[in-house]
Amino acid sequence: MKFYKSLYIHSRFFAYISGVAALFLISYWFQIFYNLAWVAILIVVVFGLFDLFLLFKTKKGILSKRTLPDNFSNSDENQVAIFLENNYAMPVFLSIVDELPIQFQKRDFEYTTTLKASESETFQYPIIPFERGEYFFGNINVYASTSLKIFAKKYQFDNEKKVAVYPSYIQMKKYEFLAMSNRLTEFGLKKIRRIGHTMEFEKIKNYVAGDDVRTINWKATAKRAALMINQYQDEKSQPIYSIIDTSRAMKMPFEKLKLLDYAINATLAFSNIALLKNDKVGMMTFAEKVDNVVAASNKKTNLSILNEVLYNVNTEFNDADFGFLNGMIKRKINQRSLLILYTNFEHISALKRQLPYLKSIAKKHLLVTVFFENTALDALIKERAEDVQGIYHKTIAEKFSYEKRLIVKELEKSGVHSILTKPNLLSVNVINKYLEFKSKGLI
Repeated sequence: MKFYKSLYIHSRFFAYISGVAALFLISYWFQIFYNLAWVAILIVVVFGLFDLFLLFKTKKGILSKRTLPDNFSNSDENQVAIFLENNYAMPVFLSIVDELPIQFQKRDFEYTTTLKASESETFQYPIIPFERGEYFFGNINVYASTSLKIFAKKYQFDNEKKVAVYPSYIQMKKYEFLAMSNRLTEFGLKKIRRIGHTMEFEKIKNYVAGDDVRTINWKATAKRAALMINQYQDEKSQPIYSIIDTSRAMKMPFEKLKLLDYAINATLAFSNIALLKNDKVGMMTFAEKVDNVVAASNKKTNLSILNEVLYNVNTEFNDADFGFLNGMIKRKINQRSLLILYTNFEHISALKRQLPYLKSIAKKHLLVTVFFENTALDALIKERAEDVQGIYHKTIAEKFSYEKRLIVKELEKSGVHSILTKPNLLSVNVINKYLEFKSKGLI
């Protein structure tokens, strides 16, 4: 039974049969080809039996194993490695079909290679997940054939494994490396001079362009006959909370990734940078109610806690209750903190319903509301209108785009900081805003 399950006909076999059939067809007009056709059949049968003998004389002719990382990084390129070893005493042609998780919906994966006798090979292929959760890899199927390519023997390796896809830790490590090496400007992050404004005095130094004139030390200036300023140490260990809206407004997709996942990836990357700057990081998620609360802490272990909580966050189909969020912030966050609120407003009317609650939060905390540009509208605005319908679509798109800018103005007028960003630039813009606040001494 195992023999029949592992026996497959090679695609070239049908080419051989087609050639024999052509000989029989030609023999209708030329009798000599009739005998040649039967000779060809005999040759195919003999070589076919010899091919079977070569393939099945060795029980474990091929060995294979898949190597996976412990976790995958969401929306990033992750490498999967497959090891192959040829135990035959001859070269073999291999076709490898890996059973990928159903989330990828990929049914055409195939890798072909040739291995010499006793040769081994490891090849890698990239996969990019766009959803957090558990991914199940199935078996590795290897089809081996000789140079005759009449039959193929199937080897199936039971290598099933579960891999969890976590928020983008690759992106987090990238920004961490750039921050440690002072190369943040390479990814569009602004280089901002960090001068504190707390009452903890550090030293007197010469004034340079860009220093705050409020810190000029007039006595030292008179003694030196040159402008001198007081420099103060940065405030450290300030509470910073990332607040993520998990309502239906965050289900909108952008380049296969939901807005919620962009917010989650940005939260992880930004929290890691804030920890490197010795600030405390925490988070909340909310929709109709507040689902997750992680208290702000500057311990390195808090990043692992955040990662686990973010892994299990999902969007809901109801609307966000900003009133409930306001009440929860008043109860849970007593110290003045930087609050990064990830949400999405498509219309000015949607903002006005929530604006009283945002104002209330901004009275006691430094609130930054982050929402997203609709890049599909931007593409529509740039297109040339060819007819009346095109003009109508372009006008509506410009109206919605204008409303986004109007939302920014309305928030600024109400004393609420805002970031209007493209989803793919979210992490960069949030870290920029954080560094800007640090440089101005707002936190």
